[in-house]
Amino acid sequence: MKRLRNILLSWIMVTPVLITLMIAYNNKMDERYIDLGDDAPISSELHPVVEKNKNILLEQADAINIDVVITVGTRSIDEQNELYAQGRTTSGNIVTNARGGESYHNYGLAIDYAIRQENGVITWDTQYDGNNNIKSDWLEVADLAKDLGFEWGGDWGNFPDYAHLQMDFGLSINQLQNGKRPAYDKNTEEGA
Repeated sequence: MKRLRNILLSWIMVTPVLITLMIAYNNKMDERYIDLGDDAPISSELHPVVEKNKNILLEQADAINIDVVITVGTRSIDEQNELYAQGRTTSGNIVTNARGGESYHNYGLAIDYAIRQENGVITWDTQYDGNNNIKSDWLEVADLAKDLGFEWGGDWGNFPDYAHLQMDFGLSINQLQNGKRPAYDKNTEEGA
């Protein structure tokens, strides 16, 4: 009986601490995200932090003689569904497992890239070394992007997407579908 009383007293003392931590965590979450509700529009442009870091990436790559081409930024739901159909119900290879609304491109949080060769031809050859430094230009760009806070799709184990870079700001696709978006402070130009 005494042991049960000690356990109950411990829980009584710990519970307020846990509740305080949960409230603090939720308040922090509230600062990092905005909730636009279930009818939140799909983004037609990149999130400002993604846009800013994309531009820095292009400058940094140029500084090491790599000409990066952004092949896609935002993508509409219809465009995503068309891409998803490729290799399934339309001709071509399967290039995505994300249906419309299931891609970070739909929320302005992702970009795809390729490399422009010296002759002007755009390549998706991940082994190409146009700046002749014995390193793949593609991997050099991926490393630069990761240093800027992007997640690189080439690191994904089950379905690598070597052209894909995203910043999810800690938000899942489900949260984005339900209207959550990363906050952005125009005064500090910082995101979540």
